[in-house]
Amino acid sequence: MPKVTFLPHDKTVTVSEGENLLRAAMEAGVHINASCGGDGVCGKCRILIEEGHLEGGLSDRISAEDQAKGYRLACQSTVTDTDVVIRIPVESSIDVSVLKRQAAPRRTARIHQPDFESLREQGLFVPPVEEIYLELPEPSAADNQADASRLVNFLTLNHDEHRLVVRLSLIRKLPDVLREDNFRVTATLARPVQPGRKTHVIKVQPGDTTDRNYAIAMDIGTTTIYGQLIDLISGEVLAEKGDFNGQISYGEDVITRIMAAEKPGGLDKLHEVVTATMNKIIAAIVKQAGVRLDDVNAISLAGNTTMTQLFLKVNPRYIRRSPYVPASNIYPPLQAVELGLELEDHAAALVYPQVSSYVGGDIVAGVMGSGMYRTDRLTLFMDIGTNAEIVIGNKDWMACAACSAGPAFEGGGIEFGMRAARGAIEDFSIDPLTYEPMLLTIGSVRPKGICGSGLITTVAVMFEAGVINNQGKFDRELGTERIREREGVWEYVLAWQDETQIDRDIVLTEIDIENLIRAKGAIYSGCMTLLEEVGMGMGDIEQIYLAGGFGSYVDLEKAMIIGLLPETDPDKVTYIGNASLLGARMAVLTNRLRQDVVNVTRMMTNFELSETASYMDHYVAALFLPHTDLNQFPKLKTRLLSSRPNS
Repeated sequence: MPKVTFLPHDKTVTVSEGENLLRAAMEAGVHINASCGGDGVCGKCRILIEEGHLEGGLSDRISAEDQAKGYRLACQSTVTDTDVVIRIPVESSIDVSVLKRQAAPRRTARIHQPDFESLREQGLFVPPVEEIYLELPEPSAADNQADASRLVNFLTLNHDEHRLVVRLSLIRKLPDVLREDNFRVTATLARPVQPGRKTHVIKVQPGDTTDRNYAIAMDIGTTTIYGQLIDLISGEVLAEKGDFNGQISYGEDVITRIMAAEKPGGLDKLHEVVTATMNKIIAAIVKQAGVRLDDVNAISLAGNTTMTQLFLKVNPRYIRRSPYVPASNIYPPLQAVELGLELEDHAAALVYPQVSSYVGGDIVAGVMGSGMYRTDRLTLFMDIGTNAEIVIGNKDWMACAACSAGPAFEGGGIEFGMRAARGAIEDFSIDPLTYEPMLLTIGSVRPKGICGSGLITTVAVMFEAGVINNQGKFDRELGTERIREREGVWEYVLAWQDETQIDRDIVLTEIDIENLIRAKGAIYSGCMTLLEEVGMGMGDIEQIYLAGGFGSYVDLEKAMIIGLLPETDPDKVTYIGNASLLGARMAVLTNRLRQDVVNVTRMMTNFELSETASYMDHYVAALFLPHTDLNQFPKLKTRLLSSRPNS
């Protein structure tokens, strides 16, 4: 892989061929003035090629004479397959003497790669829905037993199957199906969760169709719904799609949805809306993979407790009322068509169980998918979104809690906040002398807002640079036009109007920062409260699994700087992605996991933070950057003392 060296800072970073040079600089911790997000319109990110070659970078903002000398725009340049040495001119860079004031380097979490092949090696790749090819003896005068009995008896005698049940819907089709190919058929069996229970014969097809056995895994999120079509023979994901949950129009959080469900006809409507979104995803992935709907034999579903009850059309009103009791923790296997899903009538629906009103099936799925329930290592699992769920434990015990973080991490409550999409500011650096920004946007286009990971980084960088204090207030004496007062609110201009897509200045306000502090305070205090309740501290944690929509993009050091995450070794942190979807996928690949999940939910002790006296104390203490007690963040404290000796 090529190396890029930045002068005069003498910093080298290894990147992939084709990497954008501005992103390489951000990765190396080198500041280059750039406020247009990488679109090339501000012309501030001029660099000089001293050795090697870059692709692109030419612009009418650089004269032909300077182009001949090797000047380029960093945001429009990409790295080739050879090493390159870049000099950052004084007008594009910061004074080398202030490099010691730079914040900690970027540290993103390792990406968790689930090892499904190990399921085969351990003999655990046994899907809950199995297909068996049969050649049944044909009826005769000497053997005139009923068709259903012939099927069941043959399975019992030849395949060691016991306690078989044939559904009425199948009995209605069975006579014609058996005779279509002279009693050569493929039987589809739905295995029970616990051994010794009844196995259901859910489908019989003429001929040998054992090469066509598919399932769907689905995460029913409050904001988005994701689905995957899975080949139960190979374990591969054949197609996947996500879409916004249609219930958003009835409220962005679970509480407003519960309130909407309490209105006359509300529960039916919310059920219809979410199933419409799910059916849209099902149709899309089945079409994308080119499989027959009749060959989809199961769907596994994971969602938080409210989403699960709304989908199942179960009244959720008592979830939000003390003592916060869900209707059920465990749901039996169901028929997908009974739930309004547009699958064939044989398809089984497997719904993940929940622990409590606010620790739902999505978190249980994440615990199962991460494998923390099978390890000796003390693990902290955090799923960060509008609601944040926390699990601590290992194979011997688990404790869990949930807290409401609010929508700040998904752009809610932030004036120019947006979900991660093209044009969202996702990375930020600042010149500590001029306070000019360096912005990177998703897609390297002009900015139109700021996403959750970008918000975390921006606030962290501003705090370390002294642009804001520990209460999130701007230093109004810095002498930069980017810090200004508008309608009684102080703000920092991230991008001027002529550099944006939206024909307005994009700003970060003190109100935005206050909302972020509240959100991160809820998560940090939830984590600290749960650790305290089980008699442990962060030093006892051996590994951390981070789940949620933006976890792979969050700079871990920056998350610790603002006090979103406890200060710990970043090497302990692994990003697990959409843990709910991962767990749902594993549930249709191995019946062993479905057997384990019941025991796991029973061993998870839930703490209601609103009923835990110490939670509010922790929360109030966390409403600062990073915390009222800086001793909880010793690395940051050392950096701050070295860069601000008189503070």
